[in-house]
Amino acid sequence: MSPLPSTDDTLLSVVVPAYNEAATIEAVLRQLQQVPLRLEVIAVDDASTDDTGAILDRLVGTGLVQQVLHHETNRGKGAALRSGIAAATGRVIVAQDADLEYDPAELPRLLAPIKEGRADAVYGSRFQGGPHRVLFFWHAVGNNFLTLLSNMFTNLNLTDMETCYKLVRADLLKRLPLRSERFGIEVELTARLAQAGARIWELPISYSGRTYAEGKKITWRDGLAALFHILRHNLFPPRGQWRSR
Repeated sequence: MSPLPSTDDTLLSVVVPAYNEAATIEAVLRQLQQVPLRLEVIAVDDASTDDTGAILDRLVGTGLVQQVLHHETNRGKGAALRSGIAAATGRVIVAQDADLEYDPAELPRLLAPIKEGRADAVYGSRFQGGPHRVLFFWHAVGNNFLTLLSNMFTNLNLTDMETCYKLVRADLLKRLPLRSERFGIEVELTARLAQAGARIWELPISYSGRTYAEGKKITWRDGLAALFHILRHNLFPPRGQWRSR
């Protein structure tokens, strides 16, 4: 694929899935506003039971967010991302968790390989030496194991398959047959990119993980589910003409 045109300053669509993130959602949107890129910010309230949806609706007129989508029932991160991807109009799309764990200031650096035409997707790796908050040993072990298993099927050499920061060219991402409703979206997206023959780069990022007391939602059950998703999405890809020829 050719480099992205420089005339549009590379419009980046940022999809922000949010479920009960009233304490942090506005701060995340304000951080995004400071990014020196033309951004389209699409927030997806996944049927929050706190004030997340109301806060997002209030912020639409401030310029912090361009679109707010609401799910009537809680469907999960994957469903929220798919809703945001369908609505996105940018040349590149990325997810931004609503919890302050990932720093939007790193988005321009991650975008560079795509903008220059060297990559179709860029992963921001939490395990390539960037500064990070010291937290859970077993979370790191589990993440490394899932990444290793995914790599065995995809024949990629990623260090962080589960990262939130996956920047993907919109023309590629929108034709991938993504079906996952919850956290399995990370596994499925990686499998589909590999099956489509995408050129994937990986760059180090900082990471400020949070504890369960601070609102972290992913659990060991999601880790077990990821094992199933790795097998399912790699061994049984959808049929059709979506892969590169």
